[in-house]
Amino acid sequence: MKIILNQDGFSKALNSVARIANSHSTLPILNNILLRAENGVLQLNATNLEVFINNSITAKVEEDGVVLVPANLITDFINNLPKTKITLKTKDGKLKIEAGNYKSTINTISTDEFPAFPDDKLKTGFELDSELFKTSAGQVLPATSNDTTRPILTGLYLHTFNDKLYLTATDGYRLAEKQLIDKKTDINTIIPATTISEVVRVIESDQAIKVSLNDEQIKFEIGQITIISRLIDGNFINYRSLIPEKTDNSAEVDRSEFVQAVKVAELFARQSAESIILKTSSANKTLEINTITSEFGDNNSEIEAEIVGDASITLNAKYLLTALNAITGEKIKFSFSGKLAPALLTGQDDSYKHIIMPVKS
Repeated sequence: MKIILNQDGFSKALNSVARIANSHSTLPILNNILLRAENGVLQLNATNLEVFINNSITAKVEEDGVVLVPANLITDFINNLPKTKITLKTKDGKLKIEAGNYKSTINTISTDEFPAFPDDKLKTGFELDSELFKTSAGQVLPATSNDTTRPILTGLYLHTFNDKLYLTATDGYRLAEKQLIDKKTDINTIIPATTISEVVRVIESDQAIKVSLNDEQIKFEIGQITIISRLIDGNFINYRSLIPEKTDNSAEVDRSEFVQAVKVAELFARQSAESIILKTSSANKTLEINTITSEFGDNNSEIEAEIVGDASITLNAKYLLTALNAITGEKIKFSFSGKLAPALLTGQDDSYKHIIMPVKS
């Protein structure tokens, strides 16, 4: 192999795939990046067996070839080179790198045991706007679970319902749902949260994301980057029954004021398992937020709001802050039906819903 390419483009491509290679696999072969040069293109491949990533960049390919090199070493080395032309060539099982006054040699590894990029003949395909996907994933990801004994809750549920495509996640204590696009084709799949995070990480500009999938794999194409991931086997919970169709009590409040009040309340709530009490007052037209602790004292805040009903509910302050930060717009509607029913938070439209289960106090 012998190729010539720009340092900045090579560095950027390496950084896009190195994270997958460096995901602490117990198989040493996976801590490497496969470089394949042919037809004027350099392909960079990495995998942790759950996620496969490929990034293709243009290069002057004088000799085709394939080489496997340590991900950490080559990424850090190329990142620290000056922005100039780089020549890569292989000889006697070594990769020689020349860039200006820098000349280095990296020992290569046999490619025989490196996993092949999976077959991507996937049946269902559609496109998503990258900014919509990035924003939506950011709203839903915090609700995923880290409990590996319940793997379906560690993923995001991509599915259709009433000709709409939704992205949903829950950890059993809270639930986030985002409506994406109109979609009549039936989709019902669970994507690992780590895969969604990787897709979000490589999005750089407003462009279409091509998505295709079958019963076992999903593929995302973002510009020159392709990510293929295994899906989580199983059936997601029937969560729609948790979303209240109507509630007895509600408060429509300014988002920034609500966030500020909950942030202050959370400072006191750290000693009380993050519990805070929210109370609607139709007479005062306020939403009250209270925290009472034996060690720190107590805190009370009042926010002007459009109120329906008089009731209180106890919620986890951190969960509530996560929900508030995920909602866009100037106003938030906070709804519930008593101390034991789930609380519902929405923005100025219903495309995003966040459910928080109450703390039983």
